Amino acid sequence: MKLHWQILLALTCGAAAGILLPEITPYISWIGDLFMNALSMLIVPIIFFSIVTSISGIQETGSNLKKLGFRTMAYYVLTMVIAIFTGLSLVTLIEPGSNVQIANAIDLPDSPELLSTRDIIIGFIPKNIFYAFSQNNTFPVILIAILTGLFLPKISTEGKHSLTSFFKGGLELTLQITKVIIKLSPYGIFAIVARQFSTTADFWALIQTILLYFLTVVAGLAIHTFIWLPMLLRFGYNVNPWQHLKNMSTPLITAFSTASSGATLPLTLHAVEHKDGVSAKITNFTIPLGAAINMDGTALLECVAVIFIAQAYGVELSIIQQVLVVFTSLLCAIGAAGIPMAALVMMALILNVIGLPLEGIGLVIGVERILDMMRTTVNVYGDTCVAVMVAKSEGEKLPIDRPRQ
Repeated sequence: MKLHWQILLALTCGAAAGILLPEITPYISWIGDLFMNALSMLIVPIIFFSIVTSISGIQETGSNLKKLGFRTMAYYVLTMVIAIFTGLSLVTLIEPGSNVQIANAIDLPDSPELLSTRDIIIGFIPKNIFYAFSQNNTFPVILIAILTGLFLPKISTEGKHSLTSFFKGGLELTLQITKVIIKLSPYGIFAIVARQFSTTADFWALIQTILLYFLTVVAGLAIHTFIWLPMLLRFGYNVNPWQHLKNMSTPLITAFSTASSGATLPLTLHAVEHKDGVSAKITNFTIPLGAAINMDGTALLECVAVIFIAQAYGVELSIIQQVLVVFTSLLCAIGAAGIPMAALVMMALILNVIGLPLEGIGLVIGVERILDMMRTTVNVYGDTCVAVMVAKSEGEKLPIDRPRQ
């Protein structure tokens, strides 16, 4: 049985157990705790290794490619920020999590709401590096990763090769462990969902709330795909966005069916180069880079999911906390691996930053698979749009250009 069917079965059985046999949840809740601990365990290595390898990889390119790399990165960040604010606006306006309150609402004694902006800035630099790693202190870990990636190419050749191999190997090893944990996720999901439903008085309201969350994410992805990105291409670079979308139909359909931007990479490269007419130099640089770090759909989904979980737990996030959600969603999207369901790990990271319980993931896990397919499609489409934007900024003439008026 495929993983998504196993997850669906676990979700159904967990909901039934929570509703019909709530007395058994204390005896199985430890399974969900183990799953959440496993996700939490992966937070630091994934974010650290992925950021180091991404930044050091750009640093090691030649001077011309380095300039192209930073321009591409700027476009990727722009599209992800647009996606995040789209999701933040929709989830704040619709408030999908406000219709149900999870029992045992939590206190946030260590939440950023109690810290001043000065304290948050000072917290970026840890007094002890190892303490930051051991405590899952996210922002210091991100800063250390950025500094390591920036200065790694500047050390001696022997040390650079050794450390580069170590970080790449560490990322590959971490992703392999992630895949194993994801394969075991149905057991954890069963326990988590059972606990969630057993502590909710009105389970029909909970189901309606999850459906409303699903529709909120879908609306955000649709707005980003069919409004914001086409507007960037049309008014920013005088490109026919609908012809571009038609040209990308094959890789987008593949991305939706596989939920993996990595598996779609060869088709995306072919479509951008041979149908849109983007040069091989730009295509071969921007598309693989985008598959690794550009995650428009992931960033939007993570932002909506975290705000939704906060609403469901009755936690009102302050402006500072919402800014942290936006900032962390951006960084997590850059660090998110292009494999199915890896966004769950990144979501756990953001929940950890805000101080929300990781068990909140159980509220969104049921619709994660279909949303995973949708967000991956948006991720791939964002990569292709940025490739066109970079090509136009380099002065290339494309078959999809609109005629000058």
